[in-house]
Amino acid sequence: MKNIIVTGGAGFIGSNFVHYVVNNHPEIHVTVLDKLTYAGNKENLAGLPAERVELVVGDIVDAPLVDELVQKADAVVHYAAESHNDNSLKDPTPFIQTNLIGTYTLIEACRKYNVRYHHVSTDEVYGDLPLREDLPGHGEGVGEKFTPEMPYRPSSPYSSTKAGSDLLVRAWVRSFGLQATISNCSNNYGPYQYIEKFIPRQITNILSGIEPKLYGTGKNVRDWIHTNDHSSAVWTILTKGKIGETYLIGADGEQDNKTVMEMILELMGHSKDEYEHVADRPGHDLRYAIDSTKLRTELGWKPEFTDFREGLAETIKWYSENEAWWKSEKAKVEANYAKNGQ
Repeated sequence: MKNIIVTGGAGFIGSNFVHYVVNNHPEIHVTVLDKLTYAGNKENLAGLPAERVELVVGDIVDAPLVDELVQKADAVVHYAAESHNDNSLKDPTPFIQTNLIGTYTLIEACRKYNVRYHHVSTDEVYGDLPLREDLPGHGEGVGEKFTPEMPYRPSSPYSSTKAGSDLLVRAWVRSFGLQATISNCSNNYGPYQYIEKFIPRQITNILSGIEPKLYGTGKNVRDWIHTNDHSSAVWTILTKGKIGETYLIGADGEQDNKTVMEMILELMGHSKDEYEHVADRPGHDLRYAIDSTKLRTELGWKPEFTDFREGLAETIKWYSENEAWWKSEKAKVEANYAKNGQ
């Protein structure tokens, strides 16, 4: 491979992947295709060499543009997505357009030019799991973690459109020979994450003198992975993965939201109880947990950032040192949450 397209490459996870490729694979030229919605930011690509990274501002549903770019590429890595659950509950329309129509547009172009395609998805397509305290033996039970063989049970407009996009890719592999792989990843954290998301929202609340907010009781569990580990996993699948296969990406980072909230407060020098409980999200999934055995054993991948507390401290440091990156958006984000009492 010499030329790859990264859709959504100016967003959080996509831009971290672009940085990863530039830093670790000097032979690769990256074309970033990004619509630059509210969650995309040119600054996420600042400092990268212009001769190796080109930003094309455009929409993945724009078939002529996608066709023009894909015919010159060796591979497409598809990160672009509408991804915020709360937003999908208020208006599912952009999720249908981007996650379903956009994916269809990309895989049709990749089919036409026989271009390698990797589809980045989420563990939320599997629905949720029982809390550990509800499992036999407090965690030693069947179905304790998501596996690639589990049936899809999406519970929000966001996760249902991602599930639909996964199924499109699988069908195109079988029906048309699309050269594709799929990955479903657990919750990412790290630099450049838009501040509507849980971890950066709480960090920037504290930095702004706003009391942090916790949904419901805070028992809901997420399986956290540092975004750099996600990037290395996607590259491993792109270069070593078996066509037609699905790989789950996770780093054994299960934490309930209450614990994460208290850890953030403690790391930022505050009392662990200095937060406000707010109304829970409708249909809030209880627990996510990834079994990444297939990725580790078949492709030899392993996470580097295995200390969640250390990774969280580095993330706090990044937001503290890059206030100019997020400050102008803070009031708007909190106003949107306030409309829903959150």
